[in-house]
Amino acid sequence: MRPAVRHRSTILVATGALAVSTVLVPGVAAAAGSPGPASPLSSGASTALGKAASDGDVDVRVPSTRVQRNVATQREAKAAARTDVKKLRSSLGGQGVLDVDALTGTPRQVTKVDGFLTGPSRTAAKDVALGYVRTNSGVFRLSAADLEHLTLTRDYVDVAGTHHLTWQQTAGGLSLFGNGLKANVAKDGRLISVLGSPVPGLSAPATLSGPDLASARSAIGSARKDLGERSLTPAKGDEATPVLFQSPGGTRRAWQVVTMGADRPSLHVLDAETGRTLYRISLSSDANAPAAKAKPATALVFENYPGAPKGGTAKKVDLSAPGWLAAGSVSLFGNNAHTYTDVNDDNAAGAAEEVTTQGANSFQFPLVRAFPADEPPCTSWICTWDPGTARSWAANRQRTATNNFFLVNKYHDHLAAKPIGFTEAAGNFQLVNKSGQGQGGDPVLDEPLDGASTAAGLPDADHIDNANMSTPPDGQSPRMQMYLFHEPGTSYPDEDPFIAVSGADEADIVFHEYTHGLSNRLVTDTSGAGALNSAQSGAMGEAWSDWYAFDLLNNEGLAKDTAKPGEVRVGDYVGTGNDLIRTQPLDCPVGVVDAACPGRPNAGAGGYTYGDMGHISSRGAEVHADGEIWGETLWDIRTALGSKLTESLVTRGMELSPPEPSMLDMRNSILQADLVLHNGSHAKKLWKLFATRGMGYFAGTTSANDTAPVEDFQVPPTGTPNASLNGVVTSAGQGTPVQGATVVFGGHASGFAGDLAATTDATGHYTITGFFPGRYPDVIAGGPGYLPQVKTLSLHQGPNTQNWAVVRNWAQSSGGASITETNDDTGAPFGCGAAALIDGSQGVGWSAFLPEAGQDVHAVVQLPASVNVSSVQVDPSGTCGDDISASTGDYRFETSTDGTTWTVAATGHFTPAQIHTLATVPLTAGSTSGVRYVRLVLLGTQTGDFGVNCTTVVTSGCVFIDASELVVQGVPAA
Repeated sequence: MRPAVRHRSTILVATGALAVSTVLVPGVAAAAGSPGPASPLSSGASTALGKAASDGDVDVRVPSTRVQRNVATQREAKAAARTDVKKLRSSLGGQGVLDVDALTGTPRQVTKVDGFLTGPSRTAAKDVALGYVRTNSGVFRLSAADLEHLTLTRDYVDVAGTHHLTWQQTAGGLSLFGNGLKANVAKDGRLISVLGSPVPGLSAPATLSGPDLASARSAIGSARKDLGERSLTPAKGDEATPVLFQSPGGTRRAWQVVTMGADRPSLHVLDAETGRTLYRISLSSDANAPAAKAKPATALVFENYPGAPKGGTAKKVDLSAPGWLAAGSVSLFGNNAHTYTDVNDDNAAGAAEEVTTQGANSFQFPLVRAFPADEPPCTSWICTWDPGTARSWAANRQRTATNNFFLVNKYHDHLAAKPIGFTEAAGNFQLVNKSGQGQGGDPVLDEPLDGASTAAGLPDADHIDNANMSTPPDGQSPRMQMYLFHEPGTSYPDEDPFIAVSGADEADIVFHEYTHGLSNRLVTDTSGAGALNSAQSGAMGEAWSDWYAFDLLNNEGLAKDTAKPGEVRVGDYVGTGNDLIRTQPLDCPVGVVDAACPGRPNAGAGGYTYGDMGHISSRGAEVHADGEIWGETLWDIRTALGSKLTESLVTRGMELSPPEPSMLDMRNSILQADLVLHNGSHAKKLWKLFATRGMGYFAGTTSANDTAPVEDFQVPPTGTPNASLNGVVTSAGQGTPVQGATVVFGGHASGFAGDLAATTDATGHYTITGFFPGRYPDVIAGGPGYLPQVKTLSLHQGPNTQNWAVVRNWAQSSGGASITETNDDTGAPFGCGAAALIDGSQGVGWSAFLPEAGQDVHAVVQLPASVNVSSVQVDPSGTCGDDISASTGDYRFETSTDGTTWTVAATGHFTPAQIHTLATVPLTAGSTSGVRYVRLVLLGTQTGDFGVNCTTVVTSGCVFIDASELVVQGVPAA
């Protein structure tokens, strides 16, 4: 009997790296023949796998591939075609947003970019929002009983007077993770938006008998095991809470686990019965009563970085006057932060790692320069340690920590002040909240020189050239880790072009990391967890961190920005004035021809636009590189509207945002913020600025995970939306009409006219009316048992015609196919059983236990009719929370006319290049006629393709074997 080994993955990718290593920083290439420094994201046998994996996040609810997003769009279209939904959508007007969640069938967001949902009211904000939900109960699908089980968990008022409300759904005494209700209500009582994808008829599954995760302690241990931690014992900051989770297979009992004591803090949701990971995000965003006569705590600090043209000379400051430290303090522990040098990276402040006063309440530590022999820039730039000498960083240890403490506290106060308003109520980071709002108890755990002594007095490869900020929900302290730069044992500049300094000494790096805390506290799901884990959301997270940092530095005169392009450079100090952390500066306009704004080969020169997503980094979609699109867009807005107005609009936009926003969602939220604050007086200018960056009215994205969105450079059209589209949907190869197919304008303008959809009648005809003429990307046709077909349509005023010939997938459950037999259906309770192999979606598939030698895992599919098969495709990808090593490698495919006698139609091995694709299976002659049954046999995973040795490194593919989708094409047999 096989042991019940649970999911364990060692592939840990921090989604917000400021800089990772020479190899991974955009714009930096190692010398020919030189491998460059090792990536801190992976090591040893798992290195190749780590580089192949796009990220380490898991959410079994969320579509991830383009094909899967198209399928989800069809499901959304069906919900949008309901009469009550169409009626509400019609009332919202041309710039209304009504996105329907494919999983729940309820709105992900309902709002208007050019108006409000309700008029002014003196009714309590919560009653305004719930009144709207009750009035539109057919859309939200929430019964009176459902509404009674909503718990208001948050109602904070931002600095502009807007209420931001959150309700959690509960059942059986447990809160539902992620889904629920959020609402935003203006100061005058007008409803701005309702968000959240609530689950209708929520109920708790029966209490488990003998669950695998029977206690909080065991749940924490399972989460730590999933992260590859050496110790499975709960550490300080680790917490586990029982919750409900809405998976594709229904509502599950689960544990929500926060592991702040782990090497890479994460938030998990683990199935309480099986232990499988349903949801996982890294919480790290990488690139950071006194005595009556006590004397003030004074310090020597740099406002920018040592040697900077502005703010590069040490100045004396009082840490007590602003309230950062109590007079008489002897260590760097105040209300906003506790700073200590965690040189051994055990996430605890050892006695020797605290920074204590020098003399009477003084933190005035002088800078000690270092001159590494192999780094010539250290004669003109101020280096602070020698990578060739153990513990050389100790000479500046206390000064670096003091400088970091100063920058963190200064930035805390800047973000708290108007017009940004990251206040106690908004979830900022403080030990004690004097207003009584927010949770408190969460000062920043600030760790400069993190890991500086993890390799015999030097930093190891996991603690170099980087910085990060881990942000749990309000009430739990975030952790900022600032590393040294320039890896020991590498040459400058070929193997590592960064100079030997501390990231804690550069203000923009510190501010960048802190801003991850801001964005992850303002853009959340209904559980309060940061909701910036998709491709576009994560990219904006990096962009906000760059933008807010340089917005402050420029306002203070510490960072230059004249009319000349290419001056606002991230990481100027660590990169000696070169673009090592970003590919180009923030202030690069679209179309500029200047050496300072070189762009990238696949994206072109000058400022980036929306269509450049996935083309900036040589590795494809990558949040730091793609974030430059959003960062440059925000700098355009700042240039046009000024710093203070832009600070207000961008921050209020985050507070109004739905969870996991796309760039178009956030564009809409900024426009809404202007509507709330200024009656839309800046809308025309904002639309022009967004359109210049490719985020115009007709821009299209299927979701926030779309890494190939379609850009558009037009502002909203004027006039009456009087275009229409009609046509016929037929079955390809047969010409017969397809009844019940859907045609939908997928993701148009991030939900604008989100129900531009229709369902075909018995003759295959459909009609969509009431939209503006223009070029619409991602128009999709498909239906039960058919593969989605995607086109870009340029539609004119009046009637338009588009016919579709869609391809039948005979192995799709919605078209009548079914699983008749399998020898491993352990994933069925949470949506990952054999049935997921034929569900028409590549996002959630079949996950089984890896067979022992000489055995197999198989599933038999009965087709709805006998078919002369023309082709078969399989997506062999790892799924259901497993990493890509669990993707099917060796396979066998068999066919049968009666389900008893079988013919081997194909054998082979899927490769890494076929992951996340529908790979064609070559069929042998004599195996394709009159087929009624097919059998897919999984024989082994792709672990070997990634160099994984399961005796030394345990990845998902050492335990599970997965396949995401099966497609069978052909025509009915005579």
